[in-house]
Amino acid sequence: MELRRLGRSDILVPPLCFGGNVFGWTADEDASFALLDGLLEAGFNFIDTADVYSRWAKGHVGGESEAVIGRWMKARGNRSKLVIATKVGADMGLGKVCLKAEYIKTAVEASLSRLQTDYIDLYQSHWDDPDTPFEEVLGAYDELISAGKVRLIGASNLSGARLFESLAVATREKLPRYETLQPEYNLCERSVYENELEPICRANGLGVITYFSLAAGFLTGKYRTTADAQKSVRGKALVDKYLNERGKRILAALDDIAGAHGATPTQVALAWIMARPSITAPIASASRIEQLGDLIASASLNLTSQDIARLNTASA
Repeated sequence: MELRRLGRSDILVPPLCFGGNVFGWTADEDASFALLDGLLEAGFNFIDTADVYSRWAKGHVGGESEAVIGRWMKARGNRSKLVIATKVGADMGLGKVCLKAEYIKTAVEASLSRLQTDYIDLYQSHWDDPDTPFEEVLGAYDELISAGKVRLIGASNLSGARLFESLAVATREKLPRYETLQPEYNLCERSVYENELEPICRANGLGVITYFSLAAGFLTGKYRTTADAQKSVRGKALVDKYLNERGKRILAALDDIAGAHGATPTQVALAWIMARPSITAPIASASRIEQLGDLIASASLNLTSQDIARLNTASA
């Protein structure tokens, strides 16, 4: 399998990252362990999580996903085989985003404890905190890197202007820069990344790890009619957003290309992202072991230039 470099670092990852938001939430511990075992057996060792996963679930306080991953790594004794990415800064009870230096230093210790490890491969700012200067944020990360607690830093949900500013501050102050960006990107959501963020990422050699890579499940083909969408809370939210003429064009193109390759719409949608030169790896998740095959197969699906052109046109 082709491995890809995270930004300018020496960390190599497979072309697919598994989204750990499901661990301890829609996938219980046994299911989570089975999913993680299956991933690693297939050569996929890149896992993305966050301290806030899954605070939104009833009875959860955050940290559930990290704790499951930590117990699995301890049980398997496989920490050195994995690239673990987690995030800091989302609301964990403060009522707001926070990337203050002291908060980051406290939060990283909590994440390390839950993950049962002494280092995090990729530590990411989950949301922008405009109230905290980048000098302070990056300075805190600099201390963590110097202490060996973090190997690499990245950011999620930054605007183009703020990403550019962060890189300028890092250069001016001789601080570590964000080596990766985690934006929303998929066949349904293209414009912000392609027009605003991608030029900055390419010019600066940033790694890109996309979230909502399957448009909250729409690109799997699961939701094709209003009736389909009404079957789940997630589906209802997609009706007005994606279940329109453009969305139907995208699904039709996915169906045709999947049929030609003996694949599935899920595999084609992920392969389309992987084929974009600026992308390091899309993030995708599964809550059941039988869903894992689609994700794994997507990494070996080679789309033709005609396939990519058709998808680009359908989703334009």
